Amino acid sequence: MMYDMQYIQQIIAGIDGSEAQFTGYVADNSPEMEPDRVRPAILILPGGGYTMTSDREAEPVALQFLAKGFAVFVLRYSVRASHYPVALIEAAEAMRLIRANASEWHVNQTQVAVLGFSAGGHLAANLATSAGDEDIREHGLDPDEARPNALMLAYPVITTGQFAHRGSFQYLLGSQAHNQAMLDKLSIEKHIDAKTPPVFVWHTMTDAGVPVENTLMLIQACRAAGVSVEAHLFPEGRHGLSLGNEETASHGNRESIVECVQCWPELAEAWLRRLF
Repeated sequence: MMYDMQYIQQIIAGIDGSEAQFTGYVADNSPEMEPDRVRPAILILPGGGYTMTSDREAEPVALQFLAKGFAVFVLRYSVRASHYPVALIEAAEAMRLIRANASEWHVNQTQVAVLGFSAGGHLAANLATSAGDEDIREHGLDPDEARPNALMLAYPVITTGQFAHRGSFQYLLGSQAHNQAMLDKLSIEKHIDAKTPPVFVWHTMTDAGVPVENTLMLIQACRAAGVSVEAHLFPEGRHGLSLGNEETASHGNRESIVECVQCWPELAEAWLRRLF
């Protein structure tokens, strides 16, 4: 028998009529190794300021973690004209799909992490915290069943306050972008609580797109709430580095190749192995 792969492609219908693309990379089991193996899983949410979902933070990252022994899924969630809570409900449905198909996809449904980049990090954190629970519940999903077992973030958009990435919230909220109640609801550092799973986060100190204060505020909120957090702050690097290597360099720009951040997938794997 060949050691096969499952390449999964599904459409998740958005609550506003949009469509999200759900892609899975799953290794089938082989009788020569461990025929009943189940693997931890990672759902990747690429960034893009809620205007797009970056190729650079999707399949190249998925293949890195697939090679490390994880089942990996990528959600290209609805953006731009699709406002809150469209993407959140799609992410919750993606989590439901992973756990509902755990047997077929050889996934340990109690070991499902979410990995979000930039604005995708905001979406990941929104899913992992209790801020969006009411919205998820209103659309027929159980927020606790949709919540990941681990939260991994790369240069995430966190706060709607002083250090906010305003563009992300303009597109996420549309006409509600100046509604203070909505801004408070979506400021992640205000919603870290006992339901928040353990957190892994990295950022660069010189990020001019999403200031490192976003991650510092997240760390402080986790500390205050008693939520386990592992954080890595690298001394240099622009926003949106992804893997920080030639594979994911933006338009081949050498400024997107930053050696000091290239270790983050190994750090994240080690953290997940200790956790799971």
